[in-house]
Amino acid sequence: MDFLSQSIGLFHKGGPVMYLLLLCSLAVVAIAAERFMYYKSNTIDAQAFACKLRPLLERQRLQDAVQMCEQQPSVISRIALEGLQSFLHGGNVTGVLEAAAMLAAARLREYFNYLSAIVTLAPLFGLLGTVIGMISSFSVFQIQSGQPMAITGGVGEALVATAAGLSVAALALIVHTYFSHRLDKQITDMEQICALVANTLSPKRNSRRDNHEIA
Repeated sequence: MDFLSQSIGLFHKGGPVMYLLLLCSLAVVAIAAERFMYYKSNTIDAQAFACKLRPLLERQRLQDAVQMCEQQPSVISRIALEGLQSFLHGGNVTGVLEAAAMLAAARLREYFNYLSAIVTLAPLFGLLGTVIGMISSFSVFQIQSGQPMAITGGVGEALVATAAGLSVAALALIVHTYFSHRLDKQITDMEQICALVANTLSPKRNSRRDNHEIA
């Protein structure tokens, strides 16, 4: 209870800017929770998936490959499924894979701009609160006779906003860095799956075309 009351006291000492910083911190937590659940539900072991998919493609068991992709909902399985369906319908496999990968990367990168904005804005909000507090502290109306600590005490309270802003920015930066690392890994996995599907299916299409011309 003492910690809670002290925290509430510091929050009020920081001034009205603290409410903006509170909104920023809640936004960071909400984005972190949403992105964590999204990445968790759309991530599988890419190496294991590729090891299962490769023999199906090489043996031209494309329907089994389609069923396997549908049974394992993830980013890379959906991309592979797009490529397989394009091949079965005679479409441009490489173009479809590239478009699916770009769309998947955009969805994985969603809300990252908000985190970057909070990293920049939170310290600015904190600095604004500190400047406003220091203006009030140095006001002649705030200086009372016999109380030389009135100014320094007010400055100390004003610095609460700067500390809060830096804390929120640090939290947003940590979240952004973590999910940027996961995004890089997902993009690498997508590139491997796209290369596997394109390189395995393209020779089969050429073989079908050659056999048709010979016939």
